[in-house]
Amino acid sequence: MNTTTALAANVVVALVALIHVYILVLEMFLWTTPKGRKAFGLTPEFAQASKVLAANQGLYNGFLAAGLIWGLVLGAAGGPVKVFFLACVLVAGLYGAATASRKILYIQAIPAAIGLALLYLG
Repeated sequence: MNTTTALAANVVVALVALIHVYILVLEMFLWTTPKGRKAFGLTPEFAQASKVLAANQGLYNGFLAAGLIWGLVLGAAGGPVKVFFLACVLVAGLYGAATASRKILYIQAIPAAIGLALLYLG
């Protein structure tokens, strides 16, 4: 992989990981706050009733971020790990866009697809 493509791929992988850390924080810790409710378009009542489910979702997003960070830490040997976790993010993003909110396509699926493309090009 040439260094420019490798750097671009790693920047995108890091960005996707950061997005998922942010989603973890929103879902696990801010779900019932005004910021969390605004991010997901929730009423206070629904946020309160679903906060345990949201925390579970947040934990899964944390695992995605951890896997991407693991791939980055492994350096050149982390390519397959990055591909696996980006593919997981892409599938989850496509499913979320089809079933929950089209916004998920832009926040999760497209960045993951860009990362996969950059890894493939390298």
